[in-house]
Amino acid sequence: MAPKWRELADRLAAQIRSGQYQPGDQLPQIRELVEAGEGSKSTVHAAYKALESEGLVTSSRGHGTVVREPKPLKRLGIARYDKAKWRDGDEVAFIADRVASGRTYQRNEQTQTVRKEKASAAVAEAHGLPEGADVYARARVVKEGAQPTHTLTSYYRPEHVEGTRIVDPTPGPAGRGGGFRVLYDAGYEIDRMKEELFARVATAEEAHLLQLSPGEWVVELHRTTYTADGTVVEFAIGVHAATRFAWAYEFKVPDSANTEDESK
Repeated sequence: MAPKWRELADRLAAQIRSGQYQPGDQLPQIRELVEAGEGSKSTVHAAYKALESEGLVTSSRGHGTVVREPKPLKRLGIARYDKAKWRDGDEVAFIADRVASGRTYQRNEQTQTVRKEKASAAVAEAHGLPEGADVYARARVVKEGAQPTHTLTSYYRPEHVEGTRIVDPTPGPAGRGGGFRVLYDAGYEIDRMKEELFARVATAEEAHLLQLSPGEWVVELHRTTYTADGTVVEFAIGVHAATRFAWAYEFKVPDSANTEDESK
C-alpha cells in the first residue's frame, strides 16, 4: 500500500492533469488540506514536494503552491541526429533536445550501466543474430535536474564496440560526440535510421524509475541504426514519460514519382 502522502500527491496530480486545476491556479494551503482531513502537516507537505519534483507545481513564499505552465521538452526528430552536432561537436542527442528547448543541461544527467547479455528475440531480430547471442547492452537513465525524463538502452554486436568507450560505464555520454562518434571513429559511420513509436501504460518498474503516477502513459521508442551498406550498428529501446515530451519532426516531403523518373 502506498504511503498517505503518495496517495494524496497522485490524487492532486490527477486533478491537475484533468484540468480541475489549471496552469497558474494555486493549490489549497497546507493547513486547509489538514483541516479537510487529508492528513497531517508533514503528509501534505510531502505530497506537495512530490508534485514539485515531478514538475507539476512550483512553491514559493508569498505565492504558495501553484500549478506550472506545461512546457514539455522538445524531442527533436531528424535534426537531433545531425552529424555536425556529434561528429564535429559534442551535442549528443539528449543535449540537442535541451538546446532546442532552451533548457539547461549537465552531461552527468545521463547515467548508464553497461553489460554483456544474451540477445532477446527483438534485439536478435534487429541485428540479424540468433536469439541468445552475446550483445552489449548500454542502459541510460536521462534526467532533467532531479526528474527522470526517459530511459534508453542500446544494443550492440561485441565486434563493433569491444574495447571502445561505448562499453565504459562512466556516467554521461561516451566521450566527446557520444556513441555515434565512437562508432564513426571505429569505421561504422551511421547513414540512416528507422524509428518506431508505441504508446502504452507504464509498468510498475518504469513508473518507479521515471517517477510517474500509477496509470500514466509512456512512449516506447525502437530505433534501428544502419551504416550505408545496411549493417545494423545499434538497436535501441527507449521509454519516455509521455507528458514530459513534445515530439517534433521536420523533413523534406518526398516525391517518389519524380525519383523514379530521374532514374530512367
